[in-house]
Amino acid sequence: MAESLRLILKSMKLQILSVITTIATIAVSIPTQAESLSDLNQLLGTKKCSQCDLSNSGLVQANLTGADLVRANLAGANLSQANLMGADLTGANLTGTSLFGANLTGANLTGANLTGTDLRNAYVGNTNFAEVDLNSAHMDGIKGLAETAASAEQFHRWGVREAEQGNYNRAIAHYRKAIKLDPELAPAYLGLAIIQYNFDRRGEAKRNTEIAAKLFKEQEHQLGHQTALDFQQKMAMIQEAEDNAAQQEGGMGNVGKFMGGIGSLLLRFLL
Repeated sequence: MAESLRLILKSMKLQILSVITTIATIAVSIPTQAESLSDLNQLLGTKKCSQCDLSNSGLVQANLTGADLVRANLAGANLSQANLMGADLTGANLTGTSLFGANLTGANLTGANLTGTDLRNAYVGNTNFAEVDLNSAHMDGIKGLAETAASAEQFHRWGVREAEQGNYNRAIAHYRKAIKLDPELAPAYLGLAIIQYNFDRRGEAKRNTEIAAKLFKEQEHQLGHQTALDFQQKMAMIQEAEDNAAQQEGGMGNVGKFMGGIGSLLLRFLL
């Protein structure tokens, strides 16, 4: 009987220890959750949340005009279509943050971490990107990006991406910014020429291809130089074919339209 009682007491002690452990685990987790919720409420209530922990927060279409988010942790947060006009995001952690379609006009992102940040279709007119690395951010369709926001090479890469997706006007804008920043960036001239040719702006296409070929040659970039020469040759061949077709019954047809496929190959080469 005494042995049975001892076993029962031992079992009860083990159960009590298990409950205590569970309670301790819950107690440890409560301050973090409450702190995060408190920060979120503070932001929504006052728009002042410097150094707050707002990671993984849902802030879709939130009105955060002029918000103080200096050094705030917004990693993984969803700020799609949020209004962040004039917001101060200096030093903020925006790793993996969704700012898809967000309004960042006049916002200050100096020193912010934009690793993997989704800035597609975002409005960034007069946005301060000083000391920011945009190389890993997703920028397709971004609007109002200043010429000083990135390097010539980065603008060229964005141009290639937009062209491959058929966003030709955006691609042209990126190529022109790349050329303005670096007038000797040969691939940008050739990428621009390909688009211009496909939109029957053949005079401009020819001039930009000639510039690209000249720059590639001066820079001793053999593959680039040969690619530009090949493109020049194909343009000449198409012009000759169209001239011949024009003399035959039925008109010139649509000889030049197959250039899209060639353009795609050239763009991939220039990535």
